[in-house]
Amino acid sequence: MTASDRMTDSITAVDVLTDAFTRVLGSVHGVLRGVTQADLAARIDPEANTIAWLVWHIARGQDAQVAALAGSEQVYTSAGWYERFDLPFPPSASGYGQSTADVAALDGIGAELLGGYLEAVHERTLEVLAGLGAADLSRVIDDSYDPPVTVAARLVSVVNDCTQHVGQAAYVKGFARRARA
Repeated sequence: MTASDRMTDSITAVDVLTDAFTRVLGSVHGVLRGVTQADLAARIDPEANTIAWLVWHIARGQDAQVAALAGSEQVYTSAGWYERFDLPFPPSASGYGQSTADVAALDGIGAELLGGYLEAVHERTLEVLAGLGAADLSRVIDDSYDPPVTVAARLVSVVNDCTQHVGQAAYVKGFARRARA
């Protein structure tokens, strides 16, 4: 049940986070709907990220951060996604600091694989969120910052990163479609 479905019940922070991650998934599916391989590999300029790379990075970042919070293995490696993608990166790669050549390595990856991986990550995210209470959300996970980073702050940061990248992917999709028209 999403936060919007619980209008008369009290809504918790976990409900809000669940709704936010669910909206990310829906937005990514919207970007992937009807894309061609050319759309997935389109770049606004030679150094820009592609839709394929952006969606992969959204899923990788969420997977890595949620697994770290849960103290579990990432879906990418535990459920065979690393092998299915067959990319020339180590399993720990999530997109941070990658080169334009690394972005190009995703050019042959299809929307079904990208969407399937994000769906698997989303399911794991919902499992982790369902197990969190208020005390868990305020637990400090990184005290090297001022203020220290809590579980809640990290999850909001992940949602923020995801929404920025899905917006970029939607922009690239529109750009690619207009360029072909």
